[in-house]
Amino acid sequence: MAFLGLFGCLFFLYFFLLGLNLLGSGAKVMGGCAAGALFGDDMNPIAGLMVGIVATVLLQSSSTTTSIVVSLVGADTVSVKQGIFMIMGANIGTSVTNTIIAMGHMGDGDQLERAFAGATVHDMFNFLSVGVLLPVEAATGYLFHLTKACVKNFKSQDGEKWEGPVKKLVSPLGKRIIIVNKKVAKEIASGKSTCDTYYPNNGTLSCEDYSDPLTCKSGLMSCDKKADTPYCPAFFDPEATESIDRTSGVCSFIIGLILLFICLFALVKILQRMMMGASTRVLYKATNINGYVAILIGAGITILVQSSSITTSVLTPLVGVGALRLEQMLPLTLGANIGTTVTGLLAALLGNANGMQVALAHLFFNITGIAIWYPVPFMRNIPLNAARALGRSTRLFRGFPLIYIAIAFIAMPLIFLGISYLFSDGNSGLTALGSIIVVVLGLAIIYTGYYCKYQGGSEKCTECLVTREKRNNAVNELPDDMEWLKAKVRELSEHTGLPVDEEAGAEEPADEKTEAPKEEDEA
Repeated sequence: MAFLGLFGCLFFLYFFLLGLNLLGSGAKVMGGCAAGALFGDDMNPIAGLMVGIVATVLLQSSSTTTSIVVSLVGADTVSVKQGIFMIMGANIGTSVTNTIIAMGHMGDGDQLERAFAGATVHDMFNFLSVGVLLPVEAATGYLFHLTKACVKNFKSQDGEKWEGPVKKLVSPLGKRIIIVNKKVAKEIASGKSTCDTYYPNNGTLSCEDYSDPLTCKSGLMSCDKKADTPYCPAFFDPEATESIDRTSGVCSFIIGLILLFICLFALVKILQRMMMGASTRVLYKATNINGYVAILIGAGITILVQSSSITTSVLTPLVGVGALRLEQMLPLTLGANIGTTVTGLLAALLGNANGMQVALAHLFFNITGIAIWYPVPFMRNIPLNAARALGRSTRLFRGFPLIYIAIAFIAMPLIFLGISYLFSDGNSGLTALGSIIVVVLGLAIIYTGYYCKYQGGSEKCTECLVTREKRNNAVNELPDDMEWLKAKVRELSEHTGLPVDEEAGAEEPADEKTEAPKEEDEA
């Protein structure tokens, strides 16, 4: 039985990773052009941070964002200082994937609370680290000067890109479905091309022979021409337009999402069966390892899979089912933050000193964040308690994770990015507009804080969410409640001898009516 459970876990884990692969590839096809267009050098620190967040949310990969930033800095398209702020944003944006994964536990309130807390502890660490280090970097250039000293005698190395073992296992099947043209975002970001450049033939791909897809140049998607037997993926269409390729990206994203939730459901069920009978105390003891060892384990796993999103997304269901405590999840995610910097460092080895400086800034940013928030128990409890509070919010409203993602990873970055562009455009009218918007937003935030703290706004909001959740639960539980009531009515019927069927009850008055005329006739 244990062997079958282990086999089932590995089977569904493989397709879970395939789902992540398809989700990431679909996001890159959908948002590759938009993400590439975001990058530029004429921006302030806040804009650089927001670009990093939005680009990573669009591409669903901090490794991809980091490699783009490293290449842009290496090509002198983006300055090192701007690249550092973009890397900070990439650190925040990468945690959206495991937050999506946590929503797979919406069917169980206890699991959702634990899983959402386990997913957002990564967010809280990243937000807190950026909140401290962004102003420090803007004021002192701490990371810039530290990394500049480290790359003083750097020389680029010759070599090939390293591919982790997990990618080697998952990529062959994923590439049969969709292959992303990774040059799109980099070339658009560097100004070498636009999205229309990849569709030069009246909005379609350029092909020597449309009957042979391998003769086509790449658009948002491409073929694997370097394989022993060259092939094109299932979604590749030689007559595709940009909109058709984007639609294929949407399909890949949806397929990946469905696959993720199916495999997540199966993994949770298998894990629950395997852990049946094991007490919580035994499980916690089995996973109770030293925090610093956990950081090393998290870093090692992430180096192997080359993605912190994969590491945290696989760990999130374990927190949801109660196999991993939140206190153990935190150091593992911190290790994942360290491990994901290795991808950028390996890419920077093939470039120049500027690219290596940004890659090292990513590493030192995470190390500094860990040094601030992890060693001292009081500081460590800040991200842990914040994540627990977010987890408890799902008790008030199960749709809270959707609201959180929409605000933290979409609305707020876009608002701040828009305001930053108003101030950096150089137009006095736009600057005045930006100033008005900032004042209005500031007043709105102050009023909201005052309303929540002194006018009972927080309690009213909580009461509203609790009432809504109770109403939804009542509607969902109504069929079961009706069955229970029917069973009780049958028990009472058997005890009293009264009919239970509505039809039987309806026949009785009818019989009485037919007997009434007979009595009148007799009279």
